[in-house]
Amino acid sequence: MITSSQMRAARALLAIDQKQLAEMAGLSLPTIQRMEASDGQVRGIIDTLMKVVAALEGAGVELIGENGSSIGVGRGVRLREVGQRRATSAAVPQSEGKAADGAA
Repeated sequence: MITSSQMRAARALLAIDQKQLAEMAGLSLPTIQRMEASDGQVRGIIDTLMKVVAALEGAGVELIGENGSSIGVGRGVRLREVGQRRATSAAVPQSEGKAADGAA
């Protein structure tokens, strides 16, 4: 349904913290913290998971399942399979991430 990584990534895209997600979903902060601390697929009460998914989707996040296609338009981000990932230093050119004056 949703992974802990997807939850964290969705919050980052929305620029919200765990407390804000908890409020949006009508859940407690410790519940969100437990969900995000889990490894991989978030397990829990289906109703609780559905509240989180509904809150994220209601805020404009499209959650894409394993091997799923996107129905949205525009830009997006998807994590590659472990064997297909490149080293971070090789994937990001040196010029990116620095200010125009050369300061980091």
